[in-house]
Amino acid sequence: MASGKLLYAQSGGVTAVINASASAVIAEARARKIKVLAARNGILGALREDLIDTSKESAAAIRALAHTPGGAFGSCRFKLKSLEQDRAKYERLLDVLKAHDVRYFLYNGGNDSADTALKVSKLAAEFGYPLTCIGVPKTIDNDLAVTDCCPGFGSAAKYTAVSVREAAFDVAAMAETSTKVFVYEAMGRHAGWLAAAAGLAGNGPDEAPHLILFPERAYDEADFLANVKKVVAKVGYCVVVASEGIRTADGTFVADAGGGKDAFGHTQLGGVASYLAGKVKDELGYKVHWTLPDYLQRSARHIASKTDLDQAMAAGKAAVQFALKGLNSTMPVIKRTSNAPYKWKIEAAPLEKVANHEKTMPANFLRKDGYGITAAARAYLEPLIRGEAPPPYGRDGLPKYVTLKNVAVKKKLPAWEG
Repeated sequence: MASGKLLYAQSGGVTAVINASASAVIAEARARKIKVLAARNGILGALREDLIDTSKESAAAIRALAHTPGGAFGSCRFKLKSLEQDRAKYERLLDVLKAHDVRYFLYNGGNDSADTALKVSKLAAEFGYPLTCIGVPKTIDNDLAVTDCCPGFGSAAKYTAVSVREAAFDVAAMAETSTKVFVYEAMGRHAGWLAAAAGLAGNGPDEAPHLILFPERAYDEADFLANVKKVVAKVGYCVVVASEGIRTADGTFVADAGGGKDAFGHTQLGGVASYLAGKVKDELGYKVHWTLPDYLQRSARHIASKTDLDQAMAAGKAAVQFALKGLNSTMPVIKRTSNAPYKWKIEAAPLEKVANHEKTMPANFLRKDGYGITAAARAYLEPLIRGEAPPPYGRDGLPKYVTLKNVAVKKKLPAWEG
């Protein structure tokens, strides 16, 4: 039997299925007789020695995690810098791991989290501490390198496509005497994967969404307004989907919220839909409605993709298996083996090939005019939103989600002053 404990932590923005990965991690570790600790609020909990004893949770509660959105143990946006710049923090983290006999560290997050896991593994090796570090993939942006897709994206993509299709029926019904243009804002800072997923809502050239604005293509306001006018004249109304990260030709974010930078050095974005709606109203005179789904895109567990759920759980299970095999500094990634029928498998990828790399959409996924997706994009995206995995519902008509007890582990070290 393997010795030592496993520490699991969640990082960055959560998804509809990140808890499914956590559920699979804990269940697989229990099956292997490995005790799992969880860091409260991500890497901050590890630094503060604020750890949770997951053995205090029932098997039923752990199973229920698979259909519960959010981050059961808490997440955080806290970026550790290089080993040289933040050495004291890394050494504190190693001290916490040693104090609790943690031999496996699983960090469930995106690019920056993969980088952190890689750095922790290097520090452990430097100090001769036997630690296996595994990155567990998660992001709704679908921008992780190496993996075909990322757990979390499929469900957000399904929510986006369904929401746009439903809203389009509403707009079509009201267009004669009321709303002519509807603008939907999708998450996506540098990669337009979620905006592209909205393209699944329609099939024909006159079906919504009529115009999609991608970060991969420079925003040209005059051209955009001309196309809106053209669509309204032809169809009677126009549904626009815009990625939050669209930029003008000089690289300026159209929706720079003016809120400075976050912990990861990202410009705070927000409001591209309201901006575009204002321009359409002022320049073209149409009545416009707009929406900013924001957190709804990543928390909508009630409409999760079954494909996404299966992949999230497979990644969590494989992460434990990789850890116990000693596959240090790796991440379980998804490899597509067939499109028709859709098939996939889990493989191990080096964290060095994932950390701080960003996957944008291939050029052949964007329609020539830049305002829609191609058949190639549709073939890639459609399987990822396939299948339903609804949560159980109570008599009150609401999903029966679980809240864990999250019992703290007794601290052994002095308080962290960082």
